[in-house]
Amino acid sequence: MLILTLLAGLSGCASTPVATYDLSATDTVLASGHAARPAHGALAVSVPSAISLIDSQRIVVRTKADLAYLKGAQWSGRLPELLQKRLIESFEKSRRLESVGPRGVDAKYTLETDIQRFEADVTRNTATVEIYARLLGTGGQIIAAQDFIGEAPEPHDDGATVSAALDQALAKVLRKIVVWTVTKV
Repeated sequence: MLILTLLAGLSGCASTPVATYDLSATDTVLASGHAARPAHGALAVSVPSAISLIDSQRIVVRTKADLAYLKGAQWSGRLPELLQKRLIESFEKSRRLESVGPRGVDAKYTLETDIQRFEADVTRNTATVEIYARLLGTGGQIIAAQDFIGEAPEPHDDGATVSAALDQALAKVLRKIVVWTVTKV
């Protein structure tokens, strides 16, 4: 669920209210064969890497000319840390792993991710989330890697609509990542 909080000040402008939005973890329903199997495996989730434009609290929009930040809106935290938290929560909700936590916890597997795109394209009225994931085993060897993309319609360019559309696109990606990872652990 999106959480909206009005905060004062962005870039030193105390008179401009900034709406702050959060992202949601997702519930993932696994196929019947996976649901019957007891929870197993331990997973550490690294903070996702991202280019500097995305590695912030600001919400990114794509126009015909370039990428920019959405005025008057921001995420509740830096996007990579927010995504790490939502990935961990999504794995916890799936109940398919014995344990999951941030990198540094004792785990046989590590999930590393790169945020490729996390933007609202105002020319196409579409929110797009693209995350590249690598599942590493003990010793850092790559067990599997895959690109995950989710899109959602984004009919307006206001903070509430854009953040909701990006949350919907992210939910699709989180579900795919959870199912993909659980089948390999």
